[in-house]
Parts: sequence; C-alpha cells; structure tokens
Amino acid sequence: MSNQSNSFAWRIGGPQGAGIDRLATVFGRLCAGRGLYLFSRREYHSNIIGRHSYADICIGVDAVTSHRENPDMLLTFDAESLARHVNTLNAQGVVLYADTDTDISLDSLPYLDTRLKNQLLAELTKSGLPLTTGGLLEQATVRGVQLVPLPYNQIVAELADEFGMSRKQAARAINTVAVAASAVLLGFSESDLVRALKDVFGEHHPALALNQAAMNKTCVWVAEQHDGLKQYAWLHSQSNKNKRLYLNGCQSVALGKLAAGLTFQSYYPISPASDESLFLEANAPDPAEHGESLAPLVLQVEDEISAATMACGAALTGARSATSTSGPGFCLMTEALGWAGMNEVPLVISLYQRGGPSTGLPTRTEQGDLGFAVHAGHGEFPHIVMASGDIEDCFYDAMQAFNYAERYQLPVIHILDRALASCSQTVECFDYHAVTIDRGELLNTPNENTSRVERFAASDSGISPRPLVGQDRAAHWLTGAEHDSYGQVSEDPQVREQMMEKRLRKLKQIQHDLSYEQKLAVCGDDEAGITILTWGSSKGAVWDAVKRLQQTNIKVQAILVKLLFPFPAEELLALLKKNKRAIVVECNYTGQLNNLLREMTGRSADHLILKYNGRAMSGEALADVLANIVHAKPGECEQRIVLHNDYE
Repeated sequence: MSNQSNSFAWRIGGPQGAGIDRLATVFGRLCAGRGLYLFSRREYHSNIIGRHSYADICIGVDAVTSHRENPDMLLTFDAESLARHVNTLNAQGVVLYADTDTDISLDSLPYLDTRLKNQLLAELTKSGLPLTTGGLLEQATVRGVQLVPLPYNQIVAELADEFGMSRKQAARAINTVAVAASAVLLGFSESDLVRALKDVFGEHHPALALNQAAMNKTCVWVAEQHDGLKQYAWLHSQSNKNKRLYLNGCQSVALGKLAAGLTFQSYYPISPASDESLFLEANAPDPAEHGESLAPLVLQVEDEISAATMACGAALTGARSATSTSGPGFCLMTEALGWAGMNEVPLVISLYQRGGPSTGLPTRTEQGDLGFAVHAGHGEFPHIVMASGDIEDCFYDAMQAFNYAERYQLPVIHILDRALASCSQTVECFDYHAVTIDRGELLNTPNENTSRVERFAASDSGISPRPLVGQDRAAHWLTGAEHDSYGQVSEDPQVREQMMEKRLRKLKQIQHDLSYEQKLAVCGDDEAGITILTWGSSKGAVWDAVKRLQQTNIKVQAILVKLLFPFPAEELLALLKKNKRAIVVECNYTGQLNNLLREMTGRSADHLILKYNGRAMSGEALADVLANIVHAKPGECEQRIVLHNDYE
C-alpha cells in the first residue's frame, strides 16, 4: 500500500555508543521546530557498546502514530549500517554514507548476522554484483536510490587540526556530519541546525563547539556539491503556531505521576523501566501551580521484592505510591501483589513489557505479559489491569491509575512496553486538570471512645473507609492471612466467604463506575463490516493502518481495549455484533488479547495478526495485510498471520 502523502521517513544507523540517540533528537527537534508532527523509535542491542543500533523518525504535517518500514532517507557512518539498511530504502530514496565504504567485503563485517549476510550474498550473487557494499549500492541505484557519499575522513582531519586533538577524538562528530548533511539537503538552514544542536547539547556542553564546527564544514560541502531535494520542500514550509511536547513514554508516565501527586516511587534498575525513575530523579522537585515544591521520594532498592513491599508500606501511610518494573522484575513482585490484594492496598505498578521469557530480549519490545498481569498472584483478588496505547495515553493513564487504586483500594497494574518507553512523539500540551484527583474513601478520625476500627467493614460496593497507618485511634491489623473486618486472622468459613465476597464485589463496582471512554477507544467507521481489536502500543500502527485503508476507500472500525481487567465484555460484545468479522492485532505469539476475549465473551477473532520478533509493527505493513484480508474471498486468507521484516 502506498505511503501517505506529506510524510517523510528518516533513518540513522551506526554502532552502539556512537551518539545515535542524541543526533536523532537533534533532527527531531529541528523538524518539530517547524511545526511538523513526529514519531520516532530507537532499536538497539542489549550490549552497551559496539553492536548495531538505529533510529527512525517519521515526519508529517498531520499527527504521526507509527514508524515506516521503508525510509526515504538513510544516514550511515559505518559499513554494517549500510549493509543492513540500504535495501530497505524506498525507490527514489537517498542514502548518505562514508565515501570510504564503497568497497567493503560483506564477509569482513563481524557483527552482521549470519542469516542476513547469507541473504545479501545470495541476492548479490544472483544479480552478478560484487559481494561488497559497492554491490549493494549498485543494486540500490537500479531501484532509483540516490547516492550521497560523504567525506567523513576529510572533515574529521580538518576538525582534528582545528581543535588540536587526535582524529579519534574528532571522529566523535561524524554523526553530526551525517545529520547536518541530511538537514541541508532537505532545505533546513544552518541557523535551524545551530538552534537544534544547542537545544540538545546545551549552551555550555563541552562537545558543542566540536559538533558545531562539524556542522559548519558539512553545510559548506553540501552547498558546493548538491542542489538539495526539492521534493521535500514542504518539510521546512510549516509554521509552529501552537506549543507541542516531544517526549517518550517513560517521560510521559513520569509527568503523569507528578501531576497526580506522586509521593513515593521505588524501583530496582531494569530495562526499559528504569528510564522512568531516572527521569523522576532528574526532574524533581518541580514547582507546582501555587509555588510549592513537588518532591516525591524516588528510591532505588536492592531488588524488586523490596520495591513492591516498600511501595505497599508507603501506600498504607497515605502516600500516592508506585513502583516501576519490567517482566522479570514483575515476576518477583507477585507475592507482594497478593499481599496488597489481601489487605486492599492502593498500589500502582508500572509494568514495561519486553521480550521474554527469562532475560529474553531486554532491549526489544513485546506484548507478552497480558495474561500474566491479569492472572498474577495466586488465589482470587480484585485488581485492575490497564494499558496505554500511545504517548498521550501514558500521561493521562498514569494519573488515572492512582485514582483507581485509591478509589477501589486495590493494586493497579499499568501496562506499557519497550516500544512506548523508547519511542518519542509530538503531542499537544497536556491538560493537567483533565483528571480530577480522587483519593477515595478515607476514614475520618474516630471518636475518643474508639480504640480500633473495622478496616475491612462490609459494604455493598466492597469498599471500606480506609484508615492510614499512624492515624490516631485507628488501630487495625494487616496480615497476609485471611482475616475478619478488623484485620485479625480468622479461618472461620463464614468469615472467609464474607471477606472473599466483599473484596470481589469491587470488580462489579468498577464495571459500573467506569465510563465507556475509560474502557475502550474507537476509531474508523461504525458501519464497517470488519472490526480490528488491539491493545497497548499496537494502537499507533492500527490507527495509522485505518487511515491508510480509508484513503483507498476501505472501511474498517478499530477498537483499543484500554481496560483489560475487569474485562469490558458487555461493551465489546455489543460492538462486535454489528460487524461480520473481527481481527485481533497484537505483538505476541499466542494472541493473548484474543485468548482473553474468548475467555470473557465466548467470541474469538476470525483473524490474528501477530508480530513477535522483538520489534513493533508498523501501520504500513499492517495496512497491506488488512487490505488482503478485506479483498480475499472466504477461506482464502489464513486465520493466523505473522508479520516479518528481515532487515529490522
């Protein structure tokens, strides 16, 4: 399916530790400053330095919600990146590469995966081309790709002489050369580049002078050698009339927690969840609306068990308390999760999914923890599982998670994933007043004749007034064992029945209280014959695919399931009855949303579209598959379809 008009996809690749992320941010700031919308993603290995990494930025005049599989421009400064990505370029695309990388044997690239290397060698052999980067470049020109070799070594030598440093030191600015060259070719001015560099590096960063000099030399070279790319003139013709934010999922969640009045956050370092807590540490205290200071205690602890139990303890004192982790860490938290369920503790857990099991793919994404989150902890106890779909959702959902936890006095698992954690997006400025703070039903100070309170008193909703630890004349017991209304241990069969029924009544109350919009988000055509169901970070790809299909007059409806437990079965069944076919889209192997749909409604998807290679799906690839399903005759299309991309 053709790419959407007025969009541009940019990719930069190089060895890990070479500043890919920072320079992608420079280019992103450059485009955002022109009033353009951006969506970026970062892909990198789990080792610290040396292996290949790359960043994608998709740019548009309207909101962009997904990356593109095939970039319009590729920037590389090593031979491996050139080999990995040059075949992904769109026809008529542009590749910027080192002028010394035109005759590198593919067999000499030590980190190039054997599977991909053999595939490239076979393609070159079939075409009768040299088994080198030069052969790949020649192959690309056949497709109309424009080649722009950059004199990295020449510019590095000039920088080394100018700054009196070694060439190795000066080579740190190579990535700036690539970014500056791409920006000038696209029509951005040198002053635009200077502003973007200063925004990202800071006015007084020790590397700013070197990078600015590299940028200046590159601008001169490009102006002498090239006329620019006129087809992308629209990129620098926009004007930014409204302020927007450009941030990633971890930053958005952290800001949402601050807006909600976060008091305490515990964590043990684990990828990709750590970035959220590190952002909180770096940006608190923040000045509040009336001048007071918001300074949550963010505490790194010895393990995830401690993180969860400390967060429970803080919540019992009345603190708005949370912990943040990823899949392996969440495994360790489940005993504390059950304790919080037994004692009706308002605990918020931010769960950033990554590829599993075990260590799995620590820096890659997956939606593999849904079933685990819904069924985490032994026994039966009420909890809420919610998932954010995009950067904007991350902010408001993080605020709402505390309201749910305190209103219903239970654990809330806020599911995110590595795709959201490391992708950045331009969004409209957040409305900090959109979510009203709800502390739930707190216990008033008892009268002087009271020595203890019924912490777990029976009620129609299952919710009891909540005393705080340390509150005067509000003694009660907290234990992992079953207990009576005061919290004292009891194994009386009637007490057990009463307590189980009390706690589980909350699920019915939640279903009653929460609005349709808090459970589901819907886009597309209500009268369409096909409904796409998805959850979490797959939202961006699905929303993008719906737009692409609409451009070809294909009508579909898409539903994002925001509340995963308790599951909105009634609302979903009503929507699915209107349509002939249901398609579930998610990034895991077994189709966990589909399993939950079948478990809770008896209805199963007609088609599953899945991806589980550790990379997020794109709207571009998804739209092609959906179009094939729409046009296929009954029985022609497989029930289970897996998305692949050999070059990711």
